[in-house]
Amino acid sequence: MSESAMTESKTQSSARLVAYVGCYATDGRESGGIHVFDVSADGRSLTETSGVTEPQQAGYLVYSPSLGALYAVDERKTDGRGPVGPAASVHAFSVSPTDGRLTWLNSHLAPGPMPTYLSMDETRRILVTANHGDFAHVERVVQLPNGGWGTEYVYDDSTVIMFGIAADGLIERIQDIKVLPGHGKDPNGSPQAGGHAQSSAHAHCAVVDPSGQFVLVCDKGTDRIYVYRMSDALEQVSIYQFEDEIGPRHVAFEASTGRAFVTCEFSSELASFDFDTATGRLRLLDRVSTVDEKHAGLNEPADVRVHPDGGFVYVNNRGEDSVAWFAVGKNGELDRRGHVSISKSIHPGLAARSFAFDPTGNFVLVADRPANLVKSYAVDRSNGSLHLLTEASVGDPAFIEFVALAPSE
Repeated sequence: MSESAMTESKTQSSARLVAYVGCYATDGRESGGIHVFDVSADGRSLTETSGVTEPQQAGYLVYSPSLGALYAVDERKTDGRGPVGPAASVHAFSVSPTDGRLTWLNSHLAPGPMPTYLSMDETRRILVTANHGDFAHVERVVQLPNGGWGTEYVYDDSTVIMFGIAADGLIERIQDIKVLPGHGKDPNGSPQAGGHAQSSAHAHCAVVDPSGQFVLVCDKGTDRIYVYRMSDALEQVSIYQFEDEIGPRHVAFEASTGRAFVTCEFSSELASFDFDTATGRLRLLDRVSTVDEKHAGLNEPADVRVHPDGGFVYVNNRGEDSVAWFAVGKNGELDRRGHVSISKSIHPGLAARSFAFDPTGNFVLVADRPANLVKSYAVDRSNGSLHLLTEASVGDPAFIEFVALAPSE
């Protein structure tokens, strides 16, 4: 480790480390909201200290260090005739610099059902969300050109939304919305929605690239990755089109190389790309299976993370029910090196779906939803392997966001 990295690691370890755990509310269980945990510097102790009960479907979080604010989705479909329940929206909270306690600031509607991802551009004070849309359809009776009668199926819009954020962290307004067109192979081979998981567009992530110029959107419904240039609006500059039934879901960047790594949900693959920050174009380098060769049966990977040091990429699998790690070669080639097992998926929609490295990269927290646990694993930097340290109970954990609070004077 370099001298500067050692200095940064010491600074981070002297800070108070907080993990925000976004949870889902499910029928018959007191859960949902955001749970606040104190986390020891070595990852061996997880202590819940506070929390908020809203939003109830807190499936994704992102922290803005410059604003001292945490943002959370409320991942739901607005009933449209309300107010039976809250609307699909994004919430802003101020973060206490002493203990990480959350104070609600405001919320804003997020048009398009199921906001499922958040990304922050600190420089422009822009918050971007991907809204997945529901799988349910509306059946409409229509008269056909030949005078007969038939049925058409109408699905939710899937959207990418760019919010402007005020200097005090409040969500100000929607600056731009993109409604994603088209659909993929329908029916397809996934059991999701009875095989209709690609009957319409389904944006599952919207990631600001390390250069801060672009937003990459994985649309698992059309097997596409959209690339938008950010300014006052979102300007589409390129599309990477996979073949049928690939299902790009999440993308993560390696800071040192600028390479992008993508989980492919339906084909159960991990892909590596070069990303050209001059043109916004992706160039495929490698694709490999996310599961061990001995695994048989369904598997649909979810999240992807690059270790802070670079060199290793991690994926959580739903089906194999694992967190697997891959070494990255000098030309972007991928080599699966091992995995740890987590609790059994009930189905792809009710499974462990996310994890996060602490700022130093010494350990990782896994939101193991079926087990109602957050699990902490030490990271072996020499080979990427994970080793269980401890665990803490929390109902239906979905997402984890680390914040290192400034050390007190």
